[in-house]
Amino acid sequence: MSSAIQSAMSPTVTAAPTRILVVDDDADLRELISGFLSQNGFEVQTAAQGRDMEKILARGDIHLIVLDYMMPGEDGLSICKRINEQGGPPVIMLSARGEEIDRIVGLELGADDYMAKPFHPRELLARIRAVMRRREARNGLNGFGGEKSPITHFFNWQLDNIKRTLVRPDGIQVALSNAEFELLRVFLDRPGRALSRDQILDYLHGPNTDSFDRAIDVQISRLRKKLSDDANEDIIRTIRGIGYMFKPLK
Repeated sequence: MSSAIQSAMSPTVTAAPTRILVVDDDADLRELISGFLSQNGFEVQTAAQGRDMEKILARGDIHLIVLDYMMPGEDGLSICKRINEQGGPPVIMLSARGEEIDRIVGLELGADDYMAKPFHPRELLARIRAVMRRREARNGLNGFGGEKSPITHFFNWQLDNIKRTLVRPDGIQVALSNAEFELLRVFLDRPGRALSRDQILDYLHGPNTDSFDRAIDVQISRLRKKLSDDANEDIIRTIRGIGYMFKPLK
């Protein structure tokens, strides 16, 4: 049988579409976002509130959530925090509140990106693609492939890159938010390098991000507390005038 015939008879494997969940109490905005993302190749589900969102997330097939900041009932910040603590899909938060403190709080609670309303749908599309590229680059298309070990060891700590859990030298498991996991991976991938806040923001959220230095400082402070023990008090060092450095691995 010729190779051309064999090729024609071979089943075609196509990648499953990226499934986006849009959670917003504004029906017109849900329809606008859903229609635009659907036209650009995404499979979109919508929910008007947290209760409806939970039913859709229970299926386990959502890849990213576009989440409104202010909704009746449980607000977006509370929902984002819960999704983050449960190791759920990445979140892009939308809000009519564009003040710096609101963005910092959203990012601190685990949002992967934050957009102020009003916004152009094409910008949302670009940010969704950027978040998904970063997640795929971190995890590998098949869940950490051959070059990335499922377990990273450092100073007798263990980071499970698939389950996104951290185990202390004494064997106690430490819960990490999505934001803390991504931040730790930034440092683990660049041990012994002094990183400015801008560089860390670029590695976490891509260039031209709307994140802020204070958000990074808060996240690093929280990660430091979780990494502190009697033997390793300064795994993440402050480099005066530059930023931060993860202690060189032995």
